[in-house]
Amino acid sequence: MTTTMMNAATVQPQWILIDATNLVVGRLAVTIANLLRGKHKPEYTPHCDTGDYVIVVNAEKVHFTGKKWEQKEYQDYSHYPGGLKITPAKEMLEKKPEEIILRAVKRMMPRGPLAYKQLSKLKIYAGPQHPHQAQNPKELKLKN
Repeated sequence: MTTTMMNAATVQPQWILIDATNLVVGRLAVTIANLLRGKHKPEYTPHCDTGDYVIVVNAEKVHFTGKKWEQKEYQDYSHYPGGLKITPAKEMLEKKPEEIILRAVKRMMPRGPLAYKQLSKLKIYAGPQHPHQAQNPKELKLKN
C-alpha cells in the first residue's frame, strides 16, 4: 500500500454550483470551505491545492438563525483614527449580499498563501445568473 500525495500536475479541479436559497450562512460556509480546500476528496493533501471551483448563486436569499439579522454587525477599519465602520447584517444584505458569504467562508479557511489561492476559486453572485456556463458546473444540493 502506498499513500497518494497530490501535486499541482495531478490535480483536476471540478466546478460545483450551489444555490444558496434558504440556506443558513454558517452551515453553507463550512461546506464551501471544505470544497475549496478539497477535504471532500479521498486524495486530499493539506499542502497542495486539491480543491474545486465553487459557484454560489442567489446569495441575497441566505438566512441567519435566531436574531442575527438584528444583532450581527460587520466591522471594517481604515487604520486611521475614527476609521471604524460598523455595518448591520440587514444593511449588508441590501448593499453587498455576496460579502456575507465571502466573509463567512474566509474566516473558516486557514490563514496563509495556499488558503488565499483557494479562496480565489470562490465565485459568488447575488442573483440566479452566473457567467460560468462553459465550465459545465455540477449542481450540489444542500439541505436547509
